[in-house]
Amino acid sequence: MEETLDHVVLNFSKDSLLLLNACIAIIMFGVALELKLESFKLLFKAPKPILVGLASQLILLPFFTFLMVLVIEPAPSIALGLMLVSSCPGGNVSNFYSSISKANVALSVSLTAITSSLSFLVTPLNFSIWSSFYEPTAQIIEKVHLNIWDVILNMITILVIPLIAGMTFRHKLPNTTQKIYKPIKRLSIVLFGSFVVFALKANFGYFLEYIHYILFIVFAHNLMALCIGFFSATAAKLDQQDRRSVTIETGIQNSGLALVIIFDYFNGLGGMAFIAAWWGVWHLLSGAAVSWLWSKKPTEVPA
Repeated sequence: MEETLDHVVLNFSKDSLLLLNACIAIIMFGVALELKLESFKLLFKAPKPILVGLASQLILLPFFTFLMVLVIEPAPSIALGLMLVSSCPGGNVSNFYSSISKANVALSVSLTAITSSLSFLVTPLNFSIWSSFYEPTAQIIEKVHLNIWDVILNMITILVIPLIAGMTFRHKLPNTTQKIYKPIKRLSIVLFGSFVVFALKANFGYFLEYIHYILFIVFAHNLMALCIGFFSATAAKLDQQDRRSVTIETGIQNSGLALVIIFDYFNGLGGMAFIAAWWGVWHLLSGAAVSWLWSKKPTEVPA
């Protein structure tokens, strides 16, 4: 029974947790190296695509994830994993996929910048709110005594400070930034990918035993995220490039941040950790597939 995942605790040392936090901090520093003040100014210059993208990712995805949980009624730890991933900001490869997709890269970068900057507050609040609406997940939250302000302070440390450091570095050393931002971005992806591989290796027995419970759920959840992005942008009558950017931003989530919260506050709870880890693998594959398909289709450049 998948409910046994609620009692599985993955093998994870304090050193591994420090490494994971360092990986996320490096990822956010790398994201910040690509950010300019113009990324935030776009919110005021062309607010509609930005607001649609923010609504899709920060409101619609968590809401429909909650509805999905009500419909399929997974094990509580799996439900918590889905809610947590849906509450996270966009992943650091979304801008790369947007460029391949012939999407609006400036919009993608702006959405990444804004969601990452807000995530220290929005992620824990969204997660706390939606998990409290579903009794099985609310019971787990109550048992672990999750302190929302403690989560916020922790996320400021691993998200906001590296973002500020990265943007300051870019402002002070623009020439150096141009030379290092791509290697740092690649390094962050390799570090996080390696971390997930070694974490799965250390818990491979559990992974083989329970993967069939989460495989389709993650596939369906990620597909739903991509569809939410596409159809919300279509309903808002955004142009093709903006639709592609919003779709990718909604479908690529920072599952690494979810893993930090899981191991920091839920002691590596099996269902949550497997959902976040497999999301981290699967969204790279689905994002690559969507980007490749769209790369073959030209877009109408708005006048």
